[in-house]
Amino acid sequence: MTWDPGRYVQFGDYRDRPFFDLTARIVADSPRQVVDLGCGPGNLTATLADRWPGASVLGLDSSPEMLRRAARQVEGHPGLAFDAADIKDWMPGRECDVVVSNAALQWVPAHLDLLPRWLDALPAGAWFALQVPGNFGAPSHTLMRELAASPDWSEQLEGVLRHDDAVGGPADYLAVMLDAGWKADAWESSYQQLLPGRDPVLEWVRGTGLRPVLAALSTEDAARFEEQYAALLREAYPATRHGTVFPFRRIFAVGHKAGGYPAGALPEGAPA
Repeated sequence: MTWDPGRYVQFGDYRDRPFFDLTARIVADSPRQVVDLGCGPGNLTATLADRWPGASVLGLDSSPEMLRRAARQVEGHPGLAFDAADIKDWMPGRECDVVVSNAALQWVPAHLDLLPRWLDALPAGAWFALQVPGNFGAPSHTLMRELAASPDWSEQLEGVLRHDDAVGGPADYLAVMLDAGWKADAWESSYQQLLPGRDPVLEWVRGTGLRPVLAALSTEDAARFEEQYAALLREAYPATRHGTVFPFRRIFAVGHKAGGYPAGALPEGAPA
């Protein structure tokens, strides 16, 4: 499956907001290494290098297209680097003090089983912050799956779309972190996004959730699928005089491993 970095950043303000809501909960003063799992085009990884200029900041992604775009961010950030990696094969090193994964773990099957291994391997005082989409039950996704399972498309698209096991709920991530002995905080937010233009929800999902479908179809079939899907989306998300309201639910979890601060001396704002 290929990615289009330009399309991915098309709704940058909306896509970026959960990242900053997530990373605002990380209270780390001088991390040695910061790792961004699933860094995409790297623009948000660069903000981590700005925040912690003394750290080695590494963005990891499996998409060559995304990494080529991310390479542009290195200029002016001497501690910033990007590398190709499959998240499921990654393990933290001894100096990895902060891990961020923003809108990436939903692409990693069984990532809830990987989390305990990562948390256990991270050093004392480390932070782990994740954000995943929580909208697999929204019309944007259910209509896509229903259309893919229809007689016209089921043969070509069988098994292409994951949803039941794509992400956990806030309580699932909280439990994993607490069971690992971490202090943790988990929550969800639903952003009421106002999208402009014709078929804006289709434009949105073209950059993310629709990618597996487009990759599985020929150019002609992909155009036909999009036409049918767009009609369903227009009914589910009617345009208003202000634009099209697209509710966008996200799931967050932030954890801190004991040992980085003296007992009772966690900084203000840290998970308790």
